[in-house]
Amino acid sequence: MSEKSVPKLQYTNEFKGEAIRLAETVGQHEAARRLGVPVATLGNWSRRSRGSEGGVETSSRDVSAVRVTRPISELEAENSRLRKELASAKLDIGPIKELIAVKIH
Repeated sequence: MSEKSVPKLQYTNEFKGEAIRLAETVGQHEAARRLGVPVATLGNWSRRSRGSEGGVETSSRDVSAVRVTRPISELEAENSRLRKELASAKLDIGPIKELIAVKIH
């Protein structure tokens, strides 16, 4: 019986940096749950990031090379605004869909 191998997911450095910042604000377990990544993976990213700040040389693939410019709170505010905008757009489209359905029947 052969087992299927799980494909290795590759995350961008920007995603890793944002994930680390989120983990610093809400905790590693909650951040991992929200982002759908393993807690151990997030822990590895955080550890590598902290290690590089102490003067340890890092590779180009390392998280520490990323400098996140937008704070998590700003991203959460933008996400909230976009959700409201989407809800509003759905309300605008609803009556149009009803009109189309009535004309078809």
